Amino acid sequence: MKDLKIGLSAIVVLGIIVGIGIGCTNYTIPDKNSDRISAASCEGCHTDYERLIEVHTPDTGAPSGGCGGTAPHYEPYDRVFMGGSGYDAFKTSGHYGIGCTGCHDGNGDTGEKDLAHSGDWISSPSMFHEEKCGKCHEEITQNFLTSLHNGTGQKRMVAMRSGLSGADEFDQLPAHQIEGYNNNCAQCHGTCGNCHVVRPPVGGGGLAKGHNFNKTPDMFNVCITCHVSRGGHAFLGVAPGTEPDVHLKKMSFDCLSCHDGHEFHGYGPPVDQRYAYTELPECEDCHSGIEEKNEYHHEHYDDFNCQVCHSQDYNNCGSCHIHGEGARVPSHQSFKIALNPLPDVKKGYDFALVRRTLAAPDNWKEYGVEEYANFDVHPMYNYTTPHNILRWTSRTNPDGSCSKNCHIRKQGDSLVNENLYLFLSDLEENWEISSSSHITVDGELPSWWPTE
Repeated sequence: MKDLKIGLSAIVVLGIIVGIGIGCTNYTIPDKNSDRISAASCEGCHTDYERLIEVHTPDTGAPSGGCGGTAPHYEPYDRVFMGGSGYDAFKTSGHYGIGCTGCHDGNGDTGEKDLAHSGDWISSPSMFHEEKCGKCHEEITQNFLTSLHNGTGQKRMVAMRSGLSGADEFDQLPAHQIEGYNNNCAQCHGTCGNCHVVRPPVGGGGLAKGHNFNKTPDMFNVCITCHVSRGGHAFLGVAPGTEPDVHLKKMSFDCLSCHDGHEFHGYGPPVDQRYAYTELPECEDCHSGIEEKNEYHHEHYDDFNCQVCHSQDYNNCGSCHIHGEGARVPSHQSFKIALNPLPDVKKGYDFALVRRTLAAPDNWKEYGVEEYANFDVHPMYNYTTPHNILRWTSRTNPDGSCSKNCHIRKQGDSLVNENLYLFLSDLEENWEISSSSHITVDGELPSWWPTE
């Protein structure tokens, strides 16, 4: 135990030295051998629960929302209280040595709320991650500028449908539309702190573990909080009639079993969308040499992605108004095979599994944009790789075959398996047809399959 105490003390001292060394603190570290913390300090207030209740400002804005629905509510004082085992861990870290004002600026030598939060004070330092995080994490913060977690993929889609060239012109959008993006899409596309310090906004916001920095984000409280509507929904087998992904059920995988920090933080060079990353995990990374494993792999290995056979029905987003009256097409379970929407990125597949996105021409009408200027630049059905893999699905059923479970065939007066494919007749609105007709399978399936 004595050695442990010495080790923790060394960590704290190192943290203090690091904080002073990078010139980013004017904060006095409290005496670690005393339970008393000066009331005239950031920490003195934020460790005093009754004081936080007394001085808190009630919420006035609407709760965070987004694809995952309305966020759970935490009281303002609960969101900023520093306590518990997380706070204890934080006090032994190098980040603690930087001091409160090293990241948050403001005045760290007062117990008066307005004075402490005056001047250059910022509540979320990682919103300025180049300055605040980059002093110690330079490579990561530079790469993050072009990371999809920083929103470049979604910004690209919004900008291009608005008639611009891509994410680098996002700032040219009307200010009110950017406000709409920040109030909706950006609830998940966040900052360093959203994964490593606080709950993501869609998870209720506020300190997750007493201000402790989590190097490895928790799958349930971080990853699935944002990726709930499709990723977590599928991986956990939430929908009726579905099962948890085999990688979770059989091998207890979490997100980091396949995805690494370089993928989350970005590699540096900008990419148009996530499938353009050069080091994405592939099924073949673990399942090598399966091209001839059975007759179905032999026949179809180069025809389509693995999910066409091994995914379950998948949660599709429908369509919505951003901060409007809600979805015109509700979220729903579906399974559609279409022509590969990304032939230049996901090369070699004629067909791929697709999901319906929430896009619609009037997404931003509540923010002053009646219709996208160039909605058809992207289809409203996206290439998808669901995290709901099973060895045996309705298409790989060992009691059946491809011709029985996947090929379109006639049974009496009905066509069997026709519902698996995206046909022009599945597109109802004019804007659905104009944007997505080029990836429907009409005229692209084997000539010997019946079509009516």
